[in-house]
Amino acid sequence: MSGILTLMRRFGADERGNFAMISAGLMTLLIGCAGLAIDLGTIFADRRKTQSTADLAAIVAAANLSNPVNAATATVTQNNYPASALVSVDTGTYTANSAIAPQSRFVTPAVGIPNAARVTLTTQTPLYFARYITGASHFNITTTATATSTEMATFAIGSRLLSVNGGVLNALLGSMLGTTLSLSVMDYNALISAKIDALDFLSALATRINLTGVTYSDVLSSNVKVGDLMAAALTTQQLTNGAGAATTALSTISQAVTGSSTKVSPGTLIDLGPFANLTVGQKPKVGASVSVFDLVNTVAQIANGSHQIATSVNFGLPGIANVSVIATIGERPVGSSWIAMGTQGVSVHTAQTRILATVNVLGSGSIASINLPVYVEVASGTATLNAVSCGHPNISTSQVTIGVTPGIVDAWIGNVTVADMTNFTTKPNPPPATLVSVLGIPITGLAHVGMGNTTSTNVNFSYSDIQAGTKKTVTTTNFLTSLTSSLLGDLTLNIAGIPIPGLGALVMSILSAVTSPIDQVLASLLSTLGIGLGQVDVWVLGIRCDGAVLVN
Repeated sequence: MSGILTLMRRFGADERGNFAMISAGLMTLLIGCAGLAIDLGTIFADRRKTQSTADLAAIVAAANLSNPVNAATATVTQNNYPASALVSVDTGTYTANSAIAPQSRFVTPAVGIPNAARVTLTTQTPLYFARYITGASHFNITTTATATSTEMATFAIGSRLLSVNGGVLNALLGSMLGTTLSLSVMDYNALISAKIDALDFLSALATRINLTGVTYSDVLSSNVKVGDLMAAALTTQQLTNGAGAATTALSTISQAVTGSSTKVSPGTLIDLGPFANLTVGQKPKVGASVSVFDLVNTVAQIANGSHQIATSVNFGLPGIANVSVIATIGERPVGSSWIAMGTQGVSVHTAQTRILATVNVLGSGSIASINLPVYVEVASGTATLNAVSCGHPNISTSQVTIGVTPGIVDAWIGNVTVADMTNFTTKPNPPPATLVSVLGIPITGLAHVGMGNTTSTNVNFSYSDIQAGTKKTVTTTNFLTSLTSSLLGDLTLNIAGIPIPGLGALVMSILSAVTSPIDQVLASLLSTLGIGLGQVDVWVLGIRCDGAVLVN
């Protein structure tokens, strides 16, 4: 027994071979670590590849939002992953706003029309050494990527001016701005031809009102005096086009409204959409070159609010002695601007407009003249960005599609009151108006016509149309060529119950002879206020076509 104990003590004290045993143990550990390192390296490499594939799939899906799943699936399989690796493709709305937490900028389902896509991808990496530790033969890798479409356009509605009448423009534009203007036709033509960049205008406005280090959103949400708006437009005009007739004319307008206390929110002029949070001075890849006259006229309309515009104008038209005008312009629908930048689904609207033109028609025979009160109401017209089709890689094949609905026209010959003009909550339903008195006997008349349709018409703008700033007109499907003729066709005369042979026929004969001049009066008045009878004008100011981009 003692021998056995002695042998055991000798074995415990013997240090020969310890290094070999320790080396064997360490070698096993090293081989295991090396194996794990290989597996981890494979996992990290596969994760990068999976993330790259998810990024590509998200970009392709965002560029094909009409069929994002098929687009993303094709990208996944082209990168040698099975289609089953694509877990989900979610479309939604992405808002590029630094004030919103990154994880909250993408919202699904979309608010309105989707502008972004989020892709989730799961792949498997085989384990070689780690399986003996984890018991699993593979490792699941899940990645996500979000991309948003950059197919955008800038477009505008209204602000038509078919022909320039200096007297009408001075009367109406001056009245809207609360001042007196005496510009010539040449001055107005120069303003129409002069172009400035809308973002340069906003930058000049920020400087003018002492806003520094702010975003466009801060400028757009402020309340600015009309004088500051015109001064900013003048600064931009001078920097862009230098001296000339347009600069001189704009300077005259700017000086005329210097003392005006009326304020306007620039956001009612321009909607920058996803670019509103850019710092003032930065410019997106989609431009907005606007006519100086369009800008001035739109500012004037918004500044006027629902106040009455009252003036008397001599158009110099045959058969018409004079025209007295009362006009009111309602507010645009909430959130709508004159110009908008954005993706599919963004809309702009014209303002509801009312005109009461009392036309003094020269008579004949026993009727020296007739006072014809023509009331015209044009409801808000709408233009919606329906599609931006980018031609890659040849941008000259790109086009923009705008869905346009003209405002419905409601017209009367009747006794429309001043109160009727300012009450935009209800439509007038006037009694007959006295057109003329013969031998103390009043002849009254009443007529009513309406025209309009609620179906949107798609209007396509080619790249050359966009570059040229071409305006296109949409006419309502049941537009009546002559509004005045239509009113006269419905006109019912009342001669106080006393039969006077031929008197009614004489009145109708006199009025029928001036249908064309009266149509010109109405068209001129409405076009000066930015709209047309049963028509609406739209144009595209810029397009962005540089593909979808990753976000978040």
